[in-house]
Amino acid sequence: MKIPYYQVDAFTNRVFAGNPAGVCPLETWLDNGTLQNVAAENNLSETAFIVEKEEGWELRWFTPRTEVDLCGHATLASGYIVSSVLKRGGSVIRFFTRSGILTVRERDDLLVMDFPSRKGEPASAPAALKKGLRCDFEEVYKSRDYLVILASEEEVKKLQPDFAELTAVDCLGIIVSARGQEVDFVSRFFAPRVGIPEDPVTGSAHCTLVPYWSSRLGKKELVAHQVSQRGGELFCGDMGGRVSIAGRAVIYLEGYIYTG
Repeated sequence: MKIPYYQVDAFTNRVFAGNPAGVCPLETWLDNGTLQNVAAENNLSETAFIVEKEEGWELRWFTPRTEVDLCGHATLASGYIVSSVLKRGGSVIRFFTRSGILTVRERDDLLVMDFPSRKGEPASAPAALKKGLRCDFEEVYKSRDYLVILASEEEVKKLQPDFAELTAVDCLGIIVSARGQEVDFVSRFFAPRVGIPEDPVTGSAHCTLVPYWSSRLGKKELVAHQVSQRGGELFCGDMGGRVSIAGRAVIYLEGYIYTG
């Protein structure tokens, strides 16, 4: 079987930056084992699979180890492929996902996603989180992921986690964040439990970051940097029960996957 394949760098306007995502347009759904094998072979933090329907596109995301319920950068990458490569986007692209209907629309040179808000609740840090991050916390919150607030951008940048310890933390991922020096806030994201030691840029983490920083800074519109080695820029908005997450994308690779 031959599957079209695109690799897109998301939340950046240049290759070799942002977060690379695989996008596979399918005519119909393949079995879960094949989808997972493709994602494992790609070995990116996420591979997205899309199937066109009359009213939009069905979208699923896989890490090298498992299917996940929400992924920002691979949604941005999918929206870019549908609108810029397949030319079947329209003014608003509708994706049907495990997290409900997600939309992507163009605004100037940005792709703007409409995502659910996932406000974190105050939490106590489990022992594995403390041992894994090896730093002092200001605050800890829990939604799908743990959100850990540090005192400064520099502390976020210099973190060197123990990923073996973080694998024992009972959640999908760990967000570490602080107020930014040149932007509203910075972050990093670790998810070794699902095969992603550090994710370069994590759109879904901003479903939790945006309501936190919007409340703390008293702002509805926010600019964020994920300060991983590759780095990425996100333009966010707090819309109450929803958040907008916008960024740029650029195609890196186009070809085919052969499944035998």
